[in-house]
Amino acid sequence: MPSRSATPSHPTFEQLNRRFRPALMAFFLRRLGHHAEAEDLTQEVFVRLASVDTDRMDSSEAYIFRMAANLLRDRSRREKVRFDYRATAQAEEDANLDLLDPSRVAASRQSLEGVATALRELPEDTRIMFVLYRLEHLDRRDIAAAFETSASTVDRHLARAMAHLARRMGDA
Repeated sequence: MPSRSATPSHPTFEQLNRRFRPALMAFFLRRLGHHAEAEDLTQEVFVRLASVDTDRMDSSEAYIFRMAANLLRDRSRREKVRFDYRATAQAEEDANLDLLDPSRVAASRQSLEGVATALRELPEDTRIMFVLYRLEHLDRRDIAAAFETSASTVDRHLARAMAHLARRMGDA
């Protein structure tokens, strides 16, 4: 890039940086209250300013602060879109959320205890086969191989366990 001679009416990029960086930082800090964001936006002003022909600026101060105000406005719009999206997502999540109250928690614990009690009442092999099949998701053939029995025997044990649990939970 050819070097320009700086005149009072046409300052160089470096002169603009030295003159306006502190004022831009103060401008953004007053509005944002966050130093890192102020620094980011100040840097963004100078990134954009680097692609502008400073010879064509009537008033560098007005141009730079107009650019800064526009950046703040763009940032505000982006934040509003993000906020609205988060609020909508949270509302949808809350709508699908079944709130847990103490009575439901107590009822669930009691129900779970009932299932555990019913499982303990089963013969050991039947209980183990049921747990392996329903809770551990093992294949019936693998369970049969582990117990050195047939798949149909495993099926009978599973049917017995289900019938017992249905009876016990129906009584509760």
